[in-house]
Amino acid sequence: MKALLSALLLTLAALPVQAEQLKNIGNLEVHYSSFPSTFLTPEIASNYKIQRSRYSAVVNVTVLDTNLEGKPAVPAVLTGQAKNLIGNVKNLSFREIREGAAIYYIAELKHANEESFNFSIDVSQNGTKGNIGFKQTFYVD
Repeated sequence: MKALLSALLLTLAALPVQAEQLKNIGNLEVHYSSFPSTFLTPEIASNYKIQRSRYSAVVNVTVLDTNLEGKPAVPAVLTGQAKNLIGNVKNLSFREIREGAAIYYIAELKHANEESFNFSIDVSQNGTKGNIGFKQTFYVD
């Protein structure tokens, strides 16, 4: 499993460089990203039961506790939605993935070519609650 996690991280590292996507919510440091599912290798997608498709994206969220030594990943509750520019709402169904000490929450999203979404994701962990929001456009390659 460590090899798969490493491969996933290397895949993500190969994405175009952009500003780090994180938000501090109380003592939580919430990292988030979204990317086309085709950026994952077939092996990683299969292992995590993610459908690779030109019309599918992955939303990835990790929650770290800054009050604990080493800022470890912590379990959280995530709910969210993605709204496109004409107002259609798609609810995001997050599932937890654990790899050793790492905890990731992923959701899959179907999209059309050049479809833009405004994401709103609620994060809750041991009484600390907050929201992250971002916008992303997906393209079919």
